[in-house]
Amino acid sequence: MSTDQINWEHDARGLTFAIVVARFNGDITEKLLDGAKRALERAGAESYEVFHVPGAFELPLAAKLLAHTHAFHGIIALGAVIRGGTPHFDYVAGEAARGLQQVALETGLPVAFGVLTTDNVEQAEARTDKGFDAAMTAIEMARVARVIALSGAKAARS
Repeated sequence: MSTDQINWEHDARGLTFAIVVARFNGDITEKLLDGAKRALERAGAESYEVFHVPGAFELPLAAKLLAHTHAFHGIIALGAVIRGGTPHFDYVAGEAARGLQQVALETGLPVAFGVLTTDNVEQAEARTDKGFDAAMTAIEMARVARVIALSGAKAARS
């Protein structure tokens, strides 16, 4: 695990976000959600809406549906997949990651990956600050997307 500290100093004024949260492992995901809300509020986000889904496997579809509303500058996906005694973990974690990345690439909307993939509950509990980090990632990428869109618009006018 990296011990690098990230300096999160982002301005989210004027930006709106969707937070999609898995209910499975709810004790963990609600802590992730609290961190994401704290980050958005600290950064001055204009608004955010929270949407709950059954589990991490359902996050990509919800993210895609939210992206197609064109109502948000970014999506924050939160979940917790904890390894068990079967290969189920590998399928759920892998498909959640692949699906969320696919949504971002296909729609051009930033989708922050706040899905914990841990071996046990203790590891997940130790990483609930990742909800905050995911929100800050969404803010930064929404800002990057805006800058790129504006520079593209300027280039098109030249």
